[in-house]
Amino acid sequence: MYAAIGLLLAAIAAEVAASAALPRTQGFRDPLWTVLVVGGYAVSIWLLALVVRHMPVSTAYAIWAGLGTAAVAVIGALWLGEALTPLKVAALGMIIAGVVVLNLQGAH
Repeated sequence: MYAAIGLLLAAIAAEVAASAALPRTQGFRDPLWTVLVVGGYAVSIWLLALVVRHMPVSTAYAIWAGLGTAAVAVIGALWLGEALTPLKVAALGMIIAGVVVLNLQGAH
């Protein structure tokens, strides 16, 4: 199970890195950044496919999507000049809470 969690964290990292690089593609007009972004998404989905062999897809996807969304929002605020408003912080908290609840539900 620890290997699956490690793969899931790697999948999240690949997806977050690809999403953070997305603005650099300039609407997919920059070939190098486009290849890096598409490759990052492909690696992320491939790793997620490996993860779902060892944990329920609903749990894996909830963690992948929730933590990925939260991480992209934080990276956007810290490095991409996006605003991190109190409403965004509250919404991210709800996403994380939803992931936790889904995981606790899956444990029973």
